[in-house]
Amino acid sequence: MKLYTIETGNFKLDGGAMFGVVPKSIWNKLNPADENNMCSWAMRSLLIEDGDRLILIDTGIGNKQDEKFFSHYYLHGNDSTDQSLAKHGFSRNDITDVFLTHLHFDHCGGCIERQGDKLVPAFKNAAYWSNEEHWQWATKPNEREKASFLKENILPIQESGQLKFIPREEGIPFSNDFNVRFVLGHTDSMMLPQIQYKDKTLLYMADLLPSKGHIPIPYIMSYDMFPMTTLQEKKNFLQEAVENKYILFFEHDPVTECCTVQMTDKGIRVADTFRLSDV
Repeated sequence: MKLYTIETGNFKLDGGAMFGVVPKSIWNKLNPADENNMCSWAMRSLLIEDGDRLILIDTGIGNKQDEKFFSHYYLHGNDSTDQSLAKHGFSRNDITDVFLTHLHFDHCGGCIERQGDKLVPAFKNAAYWSNEEHWQWATKPNEREKASFLKENILPIQESGQLKFIPREEGIPFSNDFNVRFVLGHTDSMMLPQIQYKDKTLLYMADLLPSKGHIPIPYIMSYDMFPMTTLQEKKNFLQEAVENKYILFFEHDPVTECCTVQMTDKGIRVADTFRLSDV
């Protein structure tokens, strides 16, 4: 098995929304805001080469939305999915599986592209993996979360015939050395890949821990549907990560790809930070 970091681009979100009840005087030191209170965030995917499978975890925001939509999110940087794949000798057509942690637009927008007046899969040879519980949650969204579930990102996956479901069963294998963990606080049935790699365990944190700045337990996004569930899930996963020396891989941290954690007198905090390529 080989792992590759895939940078799909950067965007901005409101810092207060990203850090919830934490005061700006604290979180602004972790990710400084611009004059509009917006902070820069990565949309970092993970590519797994596992035998004859090439698995892409999440796809970023994509490029098919209109100018008004993108004006809210300030896309910036020089990274793109195609450039990142090419850096490692791959193209979209090589992808056999697209694993979607959840269906918020910044995680699945790159799944679908426009070809003329049609919406078609951006990875034409891939199976797209979600789970039935989250699919139902996303396609029949509640009013609070509806703006994150865009039908043009989601429904064409099913219409293409490339959609497949993973059973919601904790620790279910997805491929060799790749098991699926489920969390319920950010959105219903979000999936976290847990990967055995070079005698270590790597956990793709998705939106349970968007960045290393979210490691302190109360640092929970306002976007989370069930923040008290997130709080308990964070405590459980971080304790497990300390005890087992997990590598945490961050999807949204604008600087740090990976870290390990340790117990301190202030609680669980970052131990070491590093790039995936240094593992």
